[in-house]
Amino acid sequence: MEVVISKKDLKTYEKLKLISEIVPIRERIKMFERKYNCSLEEFEKRLKEGEEDFEAWDDYIEWKAYVKTFKELKKKLKEIENAQGVRIA
Repeated sequence: MEVVISKKDLKTYEKLKLISEIVPIRERIKMFERKYNCSLEEFEKRLKEGEEDFEAWDDYIEWKAYVKTFKELKKKLKEIENAQGVRIA
């Protein structure tokens, strides 16, 4: 039996896989933005200027990790979209 997969199909599959990871992460980021009514950068400034709030710091650490992961996944997505050569190893 022979299985034939085009480069386009492979790229589409990889893109969909990444999108399925990106969407819930983006929703978590939006949840924090709604909760604190600001961006991560603005929230970071507030934390440094305000009184110590352990819950806010916990949220900050989680939020920052989501933003980092989101950026990494978006970068991978762009790499796949722009990939010229596809090789199966």
